[in-house]
Amino acid sequence: MPTSSVDFERARPAGGKRSSKRDFIVNVFLRQEGHLSADDLVDLIRKEDHRISRATVYRTLQWMMEAGIARKVDFGEGRFRFEPAYRHPRHFHLICKSCNQSFEFLSSDIEALMEEVASARNFDAKQSVVQIYGTCEDCSTGRPVAPKSGTTTEMIFARDALRMAIATERSGLDFYTRAARLTHDARGRSIFQKLAEEEKEHLGTLEARYKQLLSADPQLESRPTFLFFKGAANGLFSQGAERLSKGVNDQQALMIGIRCERGSHRFFQKYGERFEDSEGKQIFMEFASEEKQHLELLIREYKGLIARKGRRPRKAARTRRA
Repeated sequence: MPTSSVDFERARPAGGKRSSKRDFIVNVFLRQEGHLSADDLVDLIRKEDHRISRATVYRTLQWMMEAGIARKVDFGEGRFRFEPAYRHPRHFHLICKSCNQSFEFLSSDIEALMEEVASARNFDAKQSVVQIYGTCEDCSTGRPVAPKSGTTTEMIFARDALRMAIATERSGLDFYTRAARLTHDARGRSIFQKLAEEEKEHLGTLEARYKQLLSADPQLESRPTFLFFKGAANGLFSQGAERLSKGVNDQQALMIGIRCERGSHRFFQKYGERFEDSEGKQIFMEFASEEKQHLELLIREYKGLIARKGRRPRKAARTRRA
């Protein structure tokens, strides 16, 4: 995803020297959206500075890959292309064989399956590549190929991260509102009401943040989905809310809440840690922290409920038979 500059001191491999030509090439590369061949980058550089040689561009591309700034991809067209890796989450590609466009996406379901397969074979996976070849919607319907917009992958990533957080917050608000209505224990009910109020407040903040993001780019709402997280599409508390509707006691309601919060915390923490520095990563990590606080609160309340039940006077023993 394009950016105007990069922290070269931090990115430079051990022993690498600073070079003004290299810095210039890297910044030109990072300003581009999409996937460039080495020749594409040479042409772009030559337009701005014809004194820079092709060999210098090639060496800089190699350096960028070693520094983690660029990533090499192969779309089966007989030559490698390069995409920014700096502030760019690992992802997969849909590749249209008609117009040669590529479309990026990330799927937790695909990642989970690859991890399961590698784990079953005790295979230490270092890198994974998923590329799906076919025909894009524009080509299959005969529509003119849509011109590229100024929307960056980073903005789409942030949009999808916010959508996921909003869906989870809405499902959490529904869950805690229902739980407060059915809970008989006064302390447990107050905890659920408190969490419902927090979810409502956080939901408003996230929705405002989403509107602000959309206002920066009118085309952002219509751009294709980047994050495909099937389990989180309807909110990570939706199944818990459905379980409450079937009838549970106070203790069970707290346990369901604990499971939902634990699952939500693990989900956002796991994928937030995998993403490179970006607004999408920040959204995931903020949400993971919030869910952890809620989890700890529910666990304390669950233990308190168990303790209170243990201190209650026992019912009188049945009268012994004569």
